[in-house]
Amino acid sequence: MPTSLNGQHFETVIIGAGMAGMAAGIRLALAGKNVIILERHNASGGLNSFYSQDGRKFDVGLHAMTNYVPKGTKGTPLAKLLRQLRIPYDALDLCPQYGSKVAFPGCELKFNNDFALLESEVARAFPKQIDGFRALADEVRTLDAFNLGAIPTSAREAVQRHISDPLLEDMLFCPVMYYGSAEEHDMDYGQFAIMFRSLFFEGFARPFDGVRVIIRLLQNKYRELGGVRKMKCGIQKIHTEGNRASAITLDNGETITADKIISSAGAVETARLCADQAEEAEADNIGQLSFTETITVLDRQPVDFGWDDTIIFFNTRDRFYYGRCENDLVDPTSGVICFPNNYDYGDRQLDEGFLRITATANHDKWCALDEEEYLAQKAHWYGELQKVALGILPEPKLDLDEHRIAKDMFTPRTVRKYTGHLNGAIYGAPNKIKDGRTHLENLYLAGTDQGFLGIVGAMLSGISMANLHVLQGN
Repeated sequence: MPTSLNGQHFETVIIGAGMAGMAAGIRLALAGKNVIILERHNASGGLNSFYSQDGRKFDVGLHAMTNYVPKGTKGTPLAKLLRQLRIPYDALDLCPQYGSKVAFPGCELKFNNDFALLESEVARAFPKQIDGFRALADEVRTLDAFNLGAIPTSAREAVQRHISDPLLEDMLFCPVMYYGSAEEHDMDYGQFAIMFRSLFFEGFARPFDGVRVIIRLLQNKYRELGGVRKMKCGIQKIHTEGNRASAITLDNGETITADKIISSAGAVETARLCADQAEEAEADNIGQLSFTETITVLDRQPVDFGWDDTIIFFNTRDRFYYGRCENDLVDPTSGVICFPNNYDYGDRQLDEGFLRITATANHDKWCALDEEEYLAQKAHWYGELQKVALGILPEPKLDLDEHRIAKDMFTPRTVRKYTGHLNGAIYGAPNKIKDGRTHLENLYLAGTDQGFLGIVGAMLSGISMANLHVLQGN
């Protein structure tokens, strides 16, 4: 491929080499389309990538791959994407979780990849709510949540039609929100249904080598099909003529043209690339939720400390609060504790133990720190989140400090730098555009702001938008 792209024309340009962008690229390359993926950074994966530090590779964003189903299960999102991308099931190397739980003050609900466990846990802890819970599950199971034309409705209101106990309501929302809600305190019922099904009806799994297995698989498939991918190649501006995108200027000043553009950069971020939009375009749809995550590396397996859960969704308040972290750099009152070791890897085992803790964080406060204070605050909040986790986990059988061999922490500043998402909003804009359409008739959205959630959802988003807007036409 020539070093310079200047003056080249493509049938489709895809902005972003995340899960959605790569899946869209594969789908179009399978159809013989002349397609290019442009990525500003030097690594693929977007929100679900990895980085290296002192010889170790750390996943970013992947606690688990949701939507797990056993091989041969038909009619599920995972089966659909594998069929659409012509990827064999075994290539994902999916290893199911051991078991997870939702932990609130005085109450826990265990769940795994068999929905019957969660159902029995609700019956045990909330016997007066079990009929309503079953009615909610039946409704969620049959809801047409992938209807691209559906009008958003309140998930809180929908759940309250069946669940009258606010504690159970909050315990159901906690994992669903932490795994995909860009909206504070509530979410669209369709998105709730997608996440409820992907977490509780289907389940969690992880490739033994983490997210890079999926990234490598998508990259290799796209390359084998002759797809073009240009790294360290960001977009400076999308030029417009009337109601169409007419050309793209790259960060290096080169200009290319395309019949159609699929952007996974985000709704607001994409709008602001367009020459006909003001700098403050769609300011009312900027996500407010960002996160921080600590990673602890241990010289023992988590089970040696007495920790055998895969993921714990926790809350320490009287009522679960899922909103912008206002008063401090981090809100440690709720979050996610994850042990990547605690999956069924068969006769394999990760060489080192890992403990990951995620909580909401304030983007503006983190970005306002000078470098010295930034490092000091990272150290402080790393310690605070360890304390929170140790207050929720069973008493460790070993000394954590003695067996810690490495640690790291990423913040909203990191998220903003490597994803370009305004406010470091991992889940993007609160108002999703399900059909992917923008104000330009040949520019479409895929990924986070189109509205399908999780790694499988992101790939399905890319596939759906490629099918709807390029392969089927308008």
